[in-house]
Amino acid sequence: MLMDSAFWLRPELWYGIAAALITIAAFILAGHAVVTKREPRSAVAWVALLLLVPLLGIFFYLTLGINRIRRRASTLHIPDIDSHTRLPGVSLEFLGSVLGPGKSHLVRLAAVIDQIDKRALLSGNEVEPLRDGDQTYAAMLEAIADARRSITLATYIFGNDLAGQRFLKALAAAVRRGVEVRVLIDSAGERYTWPSMVPALRRVGVRVARFLPGLPTRLTGINLRNHRKLLVVDGHIGFTGGINIRVHHWLAASPRRPAKDLHFRILGPVVQQLQQVFAEDWAFTTGEKLGGECWFPAWTRQSGRVLARGLAAGPDENLDKFHWVLLAAINQARRSVRVMTPYFLPDRTLISALNLAALRGVQVDIVVPAQSNLPYVHWAMMAQLWQVLEWGCRVWLSPPPFDHTKLMVVDRAWSFVGSTNWDPRSLRLNFEFNLECYDVELSRQLDAMCLESIAQARRLSLDEVDARRIPVKIRDGIARLFMPFL
Repeated sequence: MLMDSAFWLRPELWYGIAAALITIAAFILAGHAVVTKREPRSAVAWVALLLLVPLLGIFFYLTLGINRIRRRASTLHIPDIDSHTRLPGVSLEFLGSVLGPGKSHLVRLAAVIDQIDKRALLSGNEVEPLRDGDQTYAAMLEAIADARRSITLATYIFGNDLAGQRFLKALAAAVRRGVEVRVLIDSAGERYTWPSMVPALRRVGVRVARFLPGLPTRLTGINLRNHRKLLVVDGHIGFTGGINIRVHHWLAASPRRPAKDLHFRILGPVVQQLQQVFAEDWAFTTGEKLGGECWFPAWTRQSGRVLARGLAAGPDENLDKFHWVLLAAINQARRSVRVMTPYFLPDRTLISALNLAALRGVQVDIVVPAQSNLPYVHWAMMAQLWQVLEWGCRVWLSPPPFDHTKLMVVDRAWSFVGSTNWDPRSLRLNFEFNLECYDVELSRQLDAMCLESIAQARRLSLDEVDARRIPVKIRDGIARLFMPFL
């Protein structure tokens, strides 16, 4: 009996049992990854992590596994707000007449996106590009100061800095005027600044909520982010794009880590679609449903000539929506595709579409920062850029400051702008909002911005990528293995 007790108290026995259980769990989870992962590279990365570093692999798979995130997202049940207020869209025939000769292939693109998204393509919109935080913050603060009925604001980061304090004061003044104000901040983005602006907003009477807060969010929510940037004032004027409320984007303030970016001021019926997306996120987060004239006033006039549609995507029922939109747009291109993105980590299908476009004679330009704010993402990007360079796509490295712009223009007639990056996180794991626009004048303006960046950039060659030193290639290749998590 004493021997039995001593036997079971031996440390090496329990170490062996623990090692066996960890090994078995790692193999079970590796099998799960092989069976459930859609992307082969994602499966390979998970299997390698689980089998080479079992303890860490088990922890990361159980907390950050993509299928776990999708299962969590499938339980969100974000409500559909005010579907009865949706405005009727334009016909494809009308779109063809607006675009004119030589652009009929973009009518086919609109027909495809009609099948991808339930929201209608709306006419009569004005879409004004705003450069950096300098123009963007001035326009947003002016709109907030003029607000009379309602303000809705969704942002990934609300910095406790010079920019954030300006917005805090403007929102506080709006509350004192009797304006209904709702602010939604992502719970992961909230942690980019300390102390958080949430208590400060509440102290001045602003109704503010965190998207997916709590301990589980600190694990799975590292990917389940609300990355959308939306501001709607009085239901009539909207703003969207890639700019957070953060001093980094305010170049005139000489921030320590400056970042260029692009945002948009919007007038017209499509503003209602921005409001609908915010209202759905707000209802999910707080249970409050925003409806009626205060939030969705009737539209009695048109503001411009742009045909636009708001598109919302995320790891819920909208999974892969933007992936399909990008594929459709690339496949319809006839003359040019310009892409500006801070992070370029597309999957194999998007890479193949870009290469096929280049082989068809389409000029494909991809503009990325020469120096990223996330080095490991830059390493992974460098490890796969050869895949587009070898088939004729042109890659341009823009000089500092870091360019956070997210923009795509096809044939100088269709543009796609908003919060989405060309990486797995944006395309599959985050909640994003983009605007597709059919308008030759706007698209030419945005195309000119791309060409302006290209004129200041350095072209990356395949020879330069191949000439990287072996240690650098190994580092970049290892980073690329973790691309599904970046």
